[in-house]
Amino acid sequence: LQVLGFEVDTVNSVQFSNHTGYAHWKGQVLNSDELHELYEGLKLNKVNRYDYVLTGYTRDTSFLAMVVDIVQELKQQNSNLVYVCDPVMGDKWNGEGSMYVPKDLLPVYRDKVVPVADIITPNQFEAELLTGRKIQTEKEALEVMDMLHAMGPETVVITSSDLQAPLGNDYLIALGSHRKTKADGTKVTQRIRVESPKVDAVFVGTGDLFAAMLLAWTHKHPNNLKVACEKTVSAMQHVLQRTIKSAKAQAGEGNKPNSAQLELRMVQSKKDIENPEIIVKATVL
Repeated sequence: LQVLGFEVDTVNSVQFSNHTGYAHWKGQVLNSDELHELYEGLKLNKVNRYDYVLTGYTRDTSFLAMVVDIVQELKQQNSNLVYVCDPVMGDKWNGEGSMYVPKDLLPVYRDKVVPVADIITPNQFEAELLTGRKIQTEKEALEVMDMLHAMGPETVVITSSDLQAPLGNDYLIALGSHRKTKADGTKVTQRIRVESPKVDAVFVGTGDLFAAMLLAWTHKHPNNLKVACEKTVSAMQHVLQRTIKSAKAQAGEGNKPNSAQLELRMVQSKKDIENPEIIVKATVL
């Protein structure tokens, strides 16, 4: 976000030695009181006017509930504030979904967080959790996105899915839906499908990168979800291809790269993040 010209005030939800894709990690999980204290400091100095709030990985229900209170207060100050929520809860491995945060976060996301969010970026498993509906076809995915719109957000992007891609098994599908209410009260929905080449490795942090770039590119292209998603997914591809190439070189011929070698090559991809060459096109549905 900073590379793309945004002034960012970062508040950690966890303070860990490293991401949780490693065998070990040490550190602290922030609670709601600690978050509230940090926010109070911003408020006392009257520097709590924001255009965007972005949230991701959280492990604590009270922390998440406090985020909602803060977002509501910030929206009272700036009615144009856009809240981008990546509802990080879990994912599917070999077709089986599992949660990697405490299960009691789900009702907080569903009942409190999603209703105040403007943009949400769940993966397929998280979209299914939030709506209580399984997705087996693209039609069902679009229906689930409609259910998510009905809960509050104007923009819903299912960042990855195990749906069959028209381009074949080597591609991963993401789906986007943007619903706008026109001045006369009618609703217009733009829907897109993005197919990107699969990369054979497990990366950690791709969801965070996706949500941050989607925030930036929807800001720069507010009425064009197609272009915003093309730039986001293309930049992701550049980063992942650079990361896998570098990881394989470090691991050596025939060896499987480890977590440290698969750390996303963010700094090395600065130019691609700033100005991504469009290598992945979106289809308007």
